[in-house]
Amino acid sequence: MARRWHDGHGTLRIPGTPPLPLEIAASYRARTRGLLGRTGIDGALLLTPAASVHTIGMRFAIDVAYLDRHDTVLAVRTMPPGRLGRVRLRARRVLESEAGAMGRWGLRPGVAVQFDAD
Repeated sequence: MARRWHDGHGTLRIPGTPPLPLEIAASYRARTRGLLGRTGIDGALLLTPAASVHTIGMRFAIDVAYLDRHDTVLAVRTMPPGRLGRVRLRARRVLESEAGAMGRWGLRPGVAVQFDAD
């Protein structure tokens, strides 16, 4: 059975990395708002469902990880403000963090992540 996602908070688990704070944006409104208007984020933001993102109107560069239906990373990109990202056809969810964070966490294609919702 498919998981039911709700807006809120949780924990992001990446193999070999301590648990990270996670914000979950599952509603249309929360996904649309995303990181707009912020100057940073502690941890990551999960957009679900999502297959693409943009950074138009953002104040800082972000790392973007596209996840498949098994929460395995398909691709990781760094996007400066004012850009439109490509649609990833196999992506079901997108993780966003401050630029450089995903590299420090060892997040790369093929890595499977887990989420715990609060």
